[in-house]
Amino acid sequence: MQPRKIIHIDMDAFYASVELRERPELRGLPVVVAWEGARSVVCAASYEARKYGLHSAMPAVTARRLCPQAVFVAPRFPLYRQVSQQIHGIFRRHTDLIEPLSLDEAYLDVTRNKQNLLYAGDIARLIRADIRSETGLTASAGIAANKFLAKIASDWNKPDGQFSLPPQKSEAFLATLPLGKIPGVGKVTLQKMHRLGLSTAGDLRRFSRGELANLFGKWGYRLYDLARGTDNRPVKPDRERLQISTETTLARDLPLSAALLCLPQLAEELWAQAERKKCRARSVTLKLKTASFRILTRSLTYSAALPDPAALLAAAHTLSARMPDVPEGYRLIGLGLSHLEQENRQPDLWDNGTEAV
Repeated sequence: MQPRKIIHIDMDAFYASVELRERPELRGLPVVVAWEGARSVVCAASYEARKYGLHSAMPAVTARRLCPQAVFVAPRFPLYRQVSQQIHGIFRRHTDLIEPLSLDEAYLDVTRNKQNLLYAGDIARLIRADIRSETGLTASAGIAANKFLAKIASDWNKPDGQFSLPPQKSEAFLATLPLGKIPGVGKVTLQKMHRLGLSTAGDLRRFSRGELANLFGKWGYRLYDLARGTDNRPVKPDRERLQISTETTLARDLPLSAALLCLPQLAEELWAQAERKKCRARSVTLKLKTASFRILTRSLTYSAALPDPAALLAAAHTLSARMPDVPEGYRLIGLGLSHLEQENRQPDLWDNGTEAV
């Protein structure tokens, strides 16, 4: 069987790069895409800002402390979505097998491609050149026979580079690959691996599948395959959306009644998101995070999809009545939708829901 030819495209500091394109006077400065505030987090940091240790998901106050001269720019997600759609138009010149992971990265299966090019590396170069000329942005690419290796490869020559990892070279490459480079290996798992004397993917090959499962649970089975470069997942252009959600971190800890004042805005944002994705949902989840970071959720599942934003807000209020008013207060509130279905399936039985706590 012919090996697949998979490209993983990852835009370079996407949100920050879009802002620098729109505001060229900020080029060369440490730019941070984030709302300023005690509880805001960094959405993106330019490469100049990264030199100071700034990175996405970092608290904005920490970023300001590490780099006092940083320029903070408020996120503009409608603009980022627009640019992302433009980039996906470039992808479609070569293949329709595109699996988006986020606004700034995607897998492409170019085993059979529209321009009948033999080498996936050539396709990646064309895509990156078109992205640069048409959007003014740069992208990095990884080329391999499966998604796991392509994703790792895309990070190898960042920014504005690409790296090919053919099957005959993958075993030697993985032998020295730091475990922290494996997608899904977080800080806690990495610490456990280091305590066991493991530092590379090659080190994992000393263990049987069962031994890794005993050490890391179900994730151990996956680690066994990844250490050998095995990943049979196809590129899925119509990846099932399991859920969509939106949330907001409150400026200060609030009692339940005050936190719930955010529900109308959250419901409006979530419904707009569902409209863009052309889907409806049968389940609603209300999420609250206490001042001590304890997460509480309440869910309702209905017999048919919610028909309109008013129904979503009503469901959210129903769930809010089942939340405790904790003395410490709440720092975050969010709404989510699941049990998604395509928009053309018309609701007809929206009625009493069943609760899952």
